[in-house]
Amino acid sequence: MTKPKAKKRTKGKSRKRGLPWFAWLGIALGIVATIAFVRTYPISGPVGSSHPGEPKAAIIDQLYTNYPNEEFTTKITKELQDYGFEVEIYKGNDVTVDFYRRLPNYGYKLIVLRAHSGLLERKGELIERTLLFTNEPYSKTKHVAEQVADQLAMVRVTERDPWVFGIGSEFVTKSMEGEFDNAVIIITGCSCLYIKDLASAFVDKGVSAYLAWDASVDLDYVDRATAYLIGQLCTDKVTIEKAVTSTMNVVGPDPKYKAVLKYFPVQSGDETVKELIQPSSR
Repeated sequence: MTKPKAKKRTKGKSRKRGLPWFAWLGIALGIVATIAFVRTYPISGPVGSSHPGEPKAAIIDQLYTNYPNEEFTTKITKELQDYGFEVEIYKGNDVTVDFYRRLPNYGYKLIVLRAHSGLLERKGELIERTLLFTNEPYSKTKHVAEQVADQLAMVRVTERDPWVFGIGSEFVTKSMEGEFDNAVIIITGCSCLYIKDLASAFVDKGVSAYLAWDASVDLDYVDRATAYLIGQLCTDKVTIEKAVTSTMNVVGPDPKYKAVLKYFPVQSGDETVKELIQPSSR
């Protein structure tokens, strides 16, 4: 595969293995504490209410704290509601490790993830591992088991930004609770289909179609392109392939980084959103 000219490099670190026995004891205690935390800590609720019978969609805006775009959220919320979705919105500090952990259990059929993402870079070396940002400040004493297992990494966009936790494909596969039931997921961050590690993990977890860009993206561009894409996906009888092709023809690739919108797996391109979100028989 020819590498794109530009792609986001996520500054980050992952914890090394091979710890002494006393560190493993601390990890065991940390696991107990983590389980207790997961069971007792209530995540802040979404903006929206529950209407039984309607498929649910989520807009997860990890960028909201520093880069809000109310026009984008309002526009795609209306498109999704007109198509028949009940829409719930999560913003800024709602987006934590434990939020991602529980995400499959919420029953969303379509998820729009407006979030930082990119390929891990450690000490100037590019690691072909896709990381999706949370807004949870990094701490070596939190989520210890997942850190040791290389499911999480400490990430930041630039050296001026604080470290936060980032989740990788191993976290999706091994630490997310439950299964998605044929959900469609759209990630607006950088390089989430430069390689297919994160895409494959989500599909293995029950996602029926995964849409993302293959290199770095400018925020203004990707908000505009995603809004157009949602409009196409919410048009009757428009398949994933047709929606993606139309987006690239009308909005075009990212003018600065030349990122292109893609989808995975390839067979999802022949179906519409309505067909893709039908309940699984497995």
